[in-house]
Amino acid sequence: MKNNLAERRAERRWTQADLAAALGVSRQTVISIEREKFDPSLPLAFLIARTFDCAIEDVFTAE
Repeated sequence: MKNNLAERRAERRWTQADLAAALGVSRQTVISIEREKFDPSLPLAFLIARTFDCAIEDVFTAE
């Protein structure tokens, strides 16, 4: 699954650690999602979308 998480995070000038803290996950989880090595669970995907005040489809797209 493709995502634009790194770009959205950079727009807010957040570090990976900042985003991880906001989501309640490890920095490694954020890194893995950004590198598209790990697809988040549905609850985490919803939380990411809520954090960026957008729809899941705005962050994640099917390949």
